[in-house]
Amino acid sequence: MWAENAVFYQIMPIGLCDAPRVNSLPPDDDPDTQTVRRIPQLLDWIPHLQKLHVNALYLTPVFLSDSHGYNTRDFRRIDNRLGTNEDFRAFVERCHQADIRVVIDAVFHHVGRNFWAFRDVRARKWDSRYRDWFLINFDGNSAYNDGFWYEGWEGHYSLVKLNLRNPEVVDYLLDCVRFWVSEFHIDGLRLDVAYSLDKDFLRRLRQTAQTIGTDFFLLGETLHGDYNQWVNADMLHSCTNYECYKGLYSSFNSMNLFEIVHSLKRQFGPEYWTLYKGKRLLCFVDNHDVGRIASVLQKPEHLPLIYGLMFGMPGIPCLYYGSEWGVKGEKQRDSDDNLRPAFAAPEWNALTDHIARLAKAHRDSEALCQGDFQDVVLTNRQTVFRRQTARETVYVALNADSHPYFAHFSTGSDKALDLLTGETRTLRNGCELPPYSVAYLKV
Repeated sequence: MWAENAVFYQIMPIGLCDAPRVNSLPPDDDPDTQTVRRIPQLLDWIPHLQKLHVNALYLTPVFLSDSHGYNTRDFRRIDNRLGTNEDFRAFVERCHQADIRVVIDAVFHHVGRNFWAFRDVRARKWDSRYRDWFLINFDGNSAYNDGFWYEGWEGHYSLVKLNLRNPEVVDYLLDCVRFWVSEFHIDGLRLDVAYSLDKDFLRRLRQTAQTIGTDFFLLGETLHGDYNQWVNADMLHSCTNYECYKGLYSSFNSMNLFEIVHSLKRQFGPEYWTLYKGKRLLCFVDNHDVGRIASVLQKPEHLPLIYGLMFGMPGIPCLYYGSEWGVKGEKQRDSDDNLRPAFAAPEWNALTDHIARLAKAHRDSEALCQGDFQDVVLTNRQTVFRRQTARETVYVALNADSHPYFAHFSTGSDKALDLLTGETRTLRNGCELPPYSVAYLKV
């Protein structure tokens, strides 16, 4: 599967392209009457992604919706605030020409109140042929005074829960997936709130993906729990590793690298009982739902290091647009808009240079993409761990302290190539790690 050797980059088009946060298009109007072609702005980001050594792009929802994209109106039309189906097809084609795969957000758990089938239920009530597409009680009433009660996602009634036990709903959604592949030639899906999706639906989706092609990638949004219940041969190929997301930033802020390394040992260690051996989970330090890592970390010196750890640990690394040059953004109680800003153009600085080197080293290294995990040296402020396949061995060495540290470990060799600098380093039962440094040592 191509994703196992990928470096992902996440963009929220509605935010990046400075689209209005609320769609003013009346739900019964033709979207062509208020279409603004913002998708072509994304073309300017393709050279930036290539320079970053990114080869996979994940886009949050692009289909016609009420506001942020997760309250869909129509699964077969690109949002009028972004452009047309033709605009998006052309963008995906340009990404493919640049050897960048495209994965889009699939919101299959819920829709918006202006989704065409739910509008029919609101108008016709019991007489609507779509009444069983949703979880409705006609003896109650909603907060919107619809004359019936319905189930929303986690109590958010602007997000109307779909009835995924209804075969007609499932067939409709799977037909939409086939349409996206034939219309836009996408390479995979990121399943929104996959932890809430019906597991039989996920099995049907995997079967559909296999008919599309063996390399069609299914990624699920999961938070906590045993990821094996979603990531397996019958459902998803991968999921978001929120356990290690927390461990990454917390280990630096509490100056306790035991936290993240013990999570990695529990997930990927050499013991037979480890949870996710052989699986490639999506690792990240921030995204559109959590605070920007430059705002979350307490010490700016740790910002390059947390990326060094993320690209060195098992998993598929994913960057969030703007964070590669250190953009800040704190999560707010009533809105996530602060996390999803617009940019006229990508920027580049020393941090971006560093991340580009990490991404190239990761993509070029079989051990970093696919190797096993073995803890070698661990203190509160330093860690060295080994990534190894039958053909390659790389040691990830990190010092989060303001003082040098000599890490004692044996590799069976007295020399190593630092994949980040291209320099050969001498090993004498270990090596000295400069303050606030990370190295990928190939032996």
